Amino acid sequence: MVASGRGISMVHTMVFRSELQPMTPERFLGIDSSSSSRRKDLVFIVNPQGANGRTGREWRKLVPYLKSRLGKDCNICESLTSGPCHAIDITREAIREGADAVIAVGGDGTLHEVVNGFFWAGKPVASQMNESTRSTALGLIPLGTGSDFARTFGWKNDPCEAVERVARGLRSKIDVGVISGESCENHYFINIADIHLSAKAGFHAARYKRFGKLCYVIGALQGFMGHQNKDMRIKFNEGEWVTCPKVTAICAGNAKYFGGGMKITPNADPFTGNLEVVILQDFKWYDFVLKLHKLYNGTHLSVKNVSTRRVLSIEVEDISGKGGIYIQSDGEHLGVRSHNFELEMGREFSGHHSLRKLLRGLWNLLEIGEAEGQELLIMPQLWRPCKGA
Repeated sequence: MVASGRGISMVHTMVFRSELQPMTPERFLGIDSSSSSRRKDLVFIVNPQGANGRTGREWRKLVPYLKSRLGKDCNICESLTSGPCHAIDITREAIREGADAVIAVGGDGTLHEVVNGFFWAGKPVASQMNESTRSTALGLIPLGTGSDFARTFGWKNDPCEAVERVARGLRSKIDVGVISGESCENHYFINIADIHLSAKAGFHAARYKRFGKLCYVIGALQGFMGHQNKDMRIKFNEGEWVTCPKVTAICAGNAKYFGGGMKITPNADPFTGNLEVVILQDFKWYDFVLKLHKLYNGTHLSVKNVSTRRVLSIEVEDISGKGGIYIQSDGEHLGVRSHNFELEMGREFSGHHSLRKLLRGLWNLLEIGEAEGQELLIMPQLWRPCKGA
């Protein structure tokens, strides 16, 4: 996610890879624990413009409750993002300053940036510190348009419930994917990475956020305008190349939902160290309309021209030689790969590109809650204490 408008050359093959990595011992964020009297430093990264401004409004309403619930045991800091990629910088600074948790307040886009902020130059920020620091946890208060990542865990856009999850302070590890290249920085994702039509639909959907969740359906229909299914070669788990004709979209899921509630990778599990890959072939616009309900309820895997498998790695090569391919990560547009192999508006992608699961996760991560199955925790340029905190 470097400055837009920057064209980057890339080779013909695009690689999606998932790998297992060593896990660190689990730790308990003991906010309610008597094991330590030290106050915890919680940094909340807020996207005030999220969901057409709703995130900022809801956050202002939440602050009094947040202070009453956590203020006794925690130092509550907030940082409002001012534009794209700001949350990445805030997160890195928070980790370097020893924050106990960095909590994303907003939708999948804010969470995506916070996740990327946990890493620098291909390694966790915490691992690059000269001196040992305490582990920083990732957390989430879902207040976005789609909040698709939260759906996998059954969380609602209820900020008070999210605060309670943070207050319980339980941690577990979660898988994180990474898009990497031979001569580029890594790009991480926590939900779903996808290419071609689905990524194009997400790109168009960004223009219609004022319509709420309907923006994703509008984006998909607009995406079909001028769309061409493409012949591709795919390699799973570094095996043999297999030709896959008329590909409409390829989705590599760490979690289950995207596009405002579409259960595109229904069997994905962010705790297994695998990606669920779903491939749609030879879809027309009317197929999308007629089968939209199946995409939302996750029953599309039995539909003709839909295939799925769990993998450690997937490599994809466009062999059609026509048009461009959109690339998306957690709903964030990474660029368009065109016939002249140029990538726009993205990080420096050249050489092989991979989506790789890091089981070590963010070193941190999701809380496991007794009542709701799994829960998430979060924290962070310089922090600004909430007034009156």
